Amino acid sequence: MSFRYLLRAIALGAVLLTPIPAAFAANCGTGSFEVWLDGFKAEAAAKGISQSVISSGLSGVTPDKSVLSRDQSQRVFSQSFEEFSGRMIPPRLTRGANMLKQHGSLLSRIEKDYGVPGEVLVAIWGLETDYGVNIGKFPTLRSLATLAHDCRRSELFRAELMDALRIVERGDLAPSEMRGAWAGELGQTQFMPSSWIKYAVDFDGNGRRDLLRSVPDVLASTANFLAGHGWQRGKGWDAGSANFAVIQQWNKSEVYSKTIADFATQLSRAP
Repeated sequence: MSFRYLLRAIALGAVLLTPIPAAFAANCGTGSFEVWLDGFKAEAAAKGISQSVISSGLSGVTPDKSVLSRDQSQRVFSQSFEEFSGRMIPPRLTRGANMLKQHGSLLSRIEKDYGVPGEVLVAIWGLETDYGVNIGKFPTLRSLATLAHDCRRSELFRAELMDALRIVERGDLAPSEMRGAWAGELGQTQFMPSSWIKYAVDFDGNGRRDLLRSVPDVLASTANFLAGHGWQRGKGWDAGSANFAVIQQWNKSEVYSKTIADFATQLSRAP
């Protein structure tokens, strides 16, 4: 993750999120974590999360100091496009071309439904987690609770923690399955819980939106995210285009977005 998340968090940090009801709010970083967590549990119950989900997801959760250390030690990304793309694309290109062939029928169906070419989806998939190999091992609910209790971006992560419980509530994942990057991203293309709630789709038709294991769900949900941000069917994605602006909604960094676009272009030319 976490270069991508850092840039997203910077962009979102100034956004005013839903106010926390005074009856449930516990000040970030003050008092014990347990008291803060009890206040969050009460808010979750008031917002319709079942007691069984609150208990299974949050009972026994403790703060993770390693998550705070990672969050506090992040530095603004400074690599050039040439440096970053040169490091990220070449080792993923051959497998990416193979993924295009292996999942060709699936990607064609997704493009028919959402308008997003397979090359763009495979590029994102490869850059985010090496095609599902490195999705992260941090317990998501613990990470989000840790960051919500901390004062740096408390409201942002409080909202993400609530959406993580909603993912459990609707049956997509069990709490024990929710492991990912240290800042809460989940799945093979690294969705924050809020994006999972809004854009995840059950493309394999098994009744669950599973972005951890189901390749159809992963790729279709990624396409749904891009389509939801205005992807123009049949258009290119070069820098400066409308579709490049959509890629930048996936990642605000121009370097990262240009790397996605360049990777997708190289995949489109692969034999």
